Amino acid sequence: MSLGPSPAERLNRARADLRMGVPVVLADGAGAILFVAAEGLAGGRLAALRGLGAPVLALTARRAETLKIAAYDGDLVRLHLPPEADETWVRDMADPAHDLAHPLKGPFRALREGGADLARAALQIAKSAHLLPSVLMVALEGAEPFARREALTLLDLAQVAPELAAASGFAEVAAARVPIAASQAGRVHVFRPDLGGEDHYAIEIGSPPRDRPVLARLHSACFTGDVLGSLKCDCGAQLAAALAQMGEEGAGVLLYLNQEGRGIGLANKMRAYSLQDQGFDTVEANHRLGFEDDERDFRIAAEILKRMGFASVRLLTNNPRKIAMMEATGIRVAERVALKVGRTRENAAYLATKAAKSGHLL
Repeated sequence: MSLGPSPAERLNRARADLRMGVPVVLADGAGAILFVAAEGLAGGRLAALRGLGAPVLALTARRAETLKIAAYDGDLVRLHLPPEADETWVRDMADPAHDLAHPLKGPFRALREGGADLARAALQIAKSAHLLPSVLMVALEGAEPFARREALTLLDLAQVAPELAAASGFAEVAAARVPIAASQAGRVHVFRPDLGGEDHYAIEIGSPPRDRPVLARLHSACFTGDVLGSLKCDCGAQLAAALAQMGEEGAGVLLYLNQEGRGIGLANKMRAYSLQDQGFDTVEANHRLGFEDDERDFRIAAEILKRMGFASVRLLTNNPRKIAMMEATGIRVAERVALKVGRTRENAAYLATKAAKSGHLL
């Protein structure tokens, strides 16, 4: 067995590099690019990129729509970088924080020629690192010697594309009895993805039988709601109510999934909150940042449930998408159990948007 990193390990290394503002090399059979996350562009790296060629800025179609740029590549747009653009300009193209105070002016020159596969993958990698989905890139020749000389992570698109698309397997790395307010018979299981990334947790109440549907809740981590008691969402109330119902019934399992902010990460969630203060609803805010309505992957939950021996659930949810994802991944939903708690004056508009635009059954 080689001691060198696997494609999945290289991908996780690349995510860490991007979060530090370090560029990554991405290659396929047709060519290669050097790319860096737009929000991390600093330290004179723009000048270094210009020294290699003509930098191109890639944005998702969602962000391009806000900036009134036609996305000729369908789900993304590639822009020639104007000669006068500096690092602040690049970061502002990615981050909508100042869109209203300083409306960006074109004209923008969008690329139409050439393939967009490398740009598409680079955006996906940035997104998976919980960074704004916007990258600055430059074409490279001799990718392998360049990456070796500059001590940069080199990714082969053919190798990492399956890793980006796949649902990771999981290993249970620890479990212990944890008496909680909802039940003395609490037990916490920690699951770690085989492909790396954040751990996810299962809170098991009692000893639910594996041969019949278990009362289950798929709960995405919400630091602001679960920990701070934020009134902007209903997450903290849903977490407490779900555990309380499992405690009353004497059995259940709550999966606590580290997919903060519908999968965009806490920093981007705070960016979305700031946009909401400017008058945009939760879906519009995600789109202005360049994300889709919901970036979560509920295949994670299905894999953990299967690892724990569960094949069917009574699902505590108001979200039909969770039901569809469970059924699509082999977990039978025997019953949907409504969870309508936590409405406040501050989150009334947020809940209305979830019902109107995301189909939540509220």
